[in-house]
Amino acid sequence: MMNRFILTALCCSTLCLQGVGFAASKSSNIEKLDRIIAVVDQAVITERELIDRTEFIKTQMQKKGAELPQQEVLQKQILERLIVDSLQLQMASQTGIKVDDGQLDKTIERIAQQNNLTLPAFKKALEEDGTQFAKFREDIRNDIVIARLREREVDNKVNISEAEVDNYLTLQENQGDLDEFNVSQILIRLPEDSAPEDIQAARASTEQVLKALEGGMSFEKASANYSQAPNALDGGVLGWRNGQQLPAQFLDLIKNLQVGGVSRPIRSGNGIHIFKLNERRAAANTLIVEQTHVRHILLKPNEVMSDKEAKLKIDGIKERIDNNTPFADMARQYSEDGSASSGGDLGWLNPGDTVPVFEKTMNELGINEVSQPVRSQFGWHLIEVLERRKQDMSKESRRLKARQEIRTRKAEEAYNDWIREMRDKAFVELRLEDKF
Repeated sequence: MMNRFILTALCCSTLCLQGVGFAASKSSNIEKLDRIIAVVDQAVITERELIDRTEFIKTQMQKKGAELPQQEVLQKQILERLIVDSLQLQMASQTGIKVDDGQLDKTIERIAQQNNLTLPAFKKALEEDGTQFAKFREDIRNDIVIARLREREVDNKVNISEAEVDNYLTLQENQGDLDEFNVSQILIRLPEDSAPEDIQAARASTEQVLKALEGGMSFEKASANYSQAPNALDGGVLGWRNGQQLPAQFLDLIKNLQVGGVSRPIRSGNGIHIFKLNERRAAANTLIVEQTHVRHILLKPNEVMSDKEAKLKIDGIKERIDNNTPFADMARQYSEDGSASSGGDLGWLNPGDTVPVFEKTMNELGINEVSQPVRSQFGWHLIEVLERRKQDMSKESRRLKARQEIRTRKAEEAYNDWIREMRDKAFVELRLEDKF
């Protein structure tokens, strides 16, 4: 049962590795064992962190029935993820991304509700499964911080043109309703400008993967042992993709596989890929979307009003709304959005109509609930959800679905590039000589 809790909670990545900030136990045994094994810019990673995270990942993989790679391989994979997560958390801290205790408590309560448990029952279930609640709580805080950092640095900067949507829909019409594919991958990184020796090393690694698979190693274990994708320890699962969400060269390979089949290696701009087809299904002919009727108040920092002053001002507006001042009145008086004259009413919104941080906050609100102040690229928002409804697919929503699928693909590519660039520029000193 607890496996479901962890999978539900750790949203950014199924096996999320954001345990970088955990304080070590004060027991004499742990103090004796602990040492610094990596320096990552201004932070360090300790052996205790690596051991704790490795045991956690092993437990989760065993619960799913996944084959474990060798201990050395597993720890190297986990250490790399700890390094990447440390870099993200440091950037988030330096640029003012924080999650206050109130927001964190609401998130954990929501996780408990999703598992049909009260908060006390959820805490008890975590402890029975060997997970300390305080540690789980900080895991969730780090998850949220990294998700917000990704939204700001990557997702909010992904732009989709109308021409891209038109081309997507035209291709879809020409090809008819394509099947959808549940796919996993093994990735050996090899940028386009790689040196000859790097190309040779990547080809050697690819041969190792193929030999292991031919020798009977499961795809999931081969992923954990060899893949350099962020989700390597989760078996490389990419989930469901339709034809337009896959590059043409990948689609040509995957659509000809039998369920359970493994593709030949194929090169892209990111590296060498090997795919496995887990499941296949017919594409849905209709799409039901949930629309949200929402209103908001927007304050825009400028030369006259700093970001800090805007935050203080919107905090004051929120306090007045909490004390029964009508939201619409506050919007008309203070909002700097074109919707101010209508009390901040934005009408019915479809998924994808707003920037990710706005949409995420909106989706987490109950009916007639007002959000805490939220920062987007436009300024500080207060958001209130008025109604929700489900609508059948229409021409507009077909364009919306196309836009979402293009955005998902481009955001994933942009995030992986951003992570790789951050990692390449970082100062990382490994102190593992007597460890591995």
